[in-house]
Amino acid sequence: MAQNDSITAKTPLTATAAALLTMVLWASAFVAIRHIGMSVRPGSLALGRLLVGAVALLAVVVIRREGLPPRAAWPGIAGMGVFWFGLYMVALNWGEQHTDAGTAALLIGTGPLLVALLAGFLLREGFPRRLLAGLAVAFVGAALAGASSGGGDTAVVGVLLCLAAAAGHAVGVIFQKPALAHASPLQITAYSAAVGAVACLPFAGQLVTDLGNASTGAWAGVVYLGLLPTALGFWTWSYALARMPAGRLSATTYIVPALTVVLAWPTLGEFPSALALAGGALCLIGVGIFSRRRPRTAPGSTSSSAPESPPAESGAVDEVRIGQSTNVSGQIRSQD
Repeated sequence: MAQNDSITAKTPLTATAAALLTMVLWASAFVAIRHIGMSVRPGSLALGRLLVGAVALLAVVVIRREGLPPRAAWPGIAGMGVFWFGLYMVALNWGEQHTDAGTAALLIGTGPLLVALLAGFLLREGFPRRLLAGLAVAFVGAALAGASSGGGDTAVVGVLLCLAAAAGHAVGVIFQKPALAHASPLQITAYSAAVGAVACLPFAGQLVTDLGNASTGAWAGVVYLGLLPTALGFWTWSYALARMPAGRLSATTYIVPALTVVLAWPTLGEFPSALALAGGALCLIGVGIFSRRRPRTAPGSTSSSAPESPPAESGAVDEVRIGQSTNVSGQIRSQD
């Protein structure tokens, strides 16, 4: 048991730095989407972002000579690409046209709850009590944030679209985890982004039209979203997941709404209502509850010192064995 405790307690500073960088990048994405969405439509914005991100990531794959993933990884790559990179990004872009950036980030925070539930049933990860308690508190916070958007039809549409984005993220994570037994995090992220771009090709005509009429700032925003929150953000997330327990890193995704509020206030002039802020506080309390839980070994494990496996975006098979974790709880995202 000492080995497992050591892995849980000691997190490399580089992994912590990578996780924090990811949170800042994903929070900035909510603000950028809200700004660019005024001149670029949801589908075309998703396609443009994914094209930039996929090209950048595939270039790194070529430089590192990682090549194509094996055949066994492709079902997971396809699922992650369609649901996380495709459905998630289109729904998020659309949802942010009907709600402010901070509230959207809070609603996307329901993703970890959906991941935990799906993983518990489909991947037999189990349902640790402290995990579910923390997620329940965070979910109530997200619900309060949604209620603060108002009662009009437009606000309701925005809330539903953000929840659809969270569901797309959760399903994508469930597809991703098995693929990590066969390919590296970089391969899976790069080729999933490419699949997502292909899934968004029906919006190619919109992209050409929108960017043809868009300002230089909108062009720069699309490139920013593709290079930083998408390419770099998902890569640093994978790096952190390879070196941290799933539950602890998943908890950090609830920092994103708070960061988004801080960034959106001076840049967009948006500040959530008191009810939305109360919901955000509950989200952070939920972080404190389930991030303090103790890791468990998998049911039926023959060794009490078996290390916890990396979650959906980790895939560092050489460092920790996939399949021994009971702690997949909510890679987010998120996000973004």
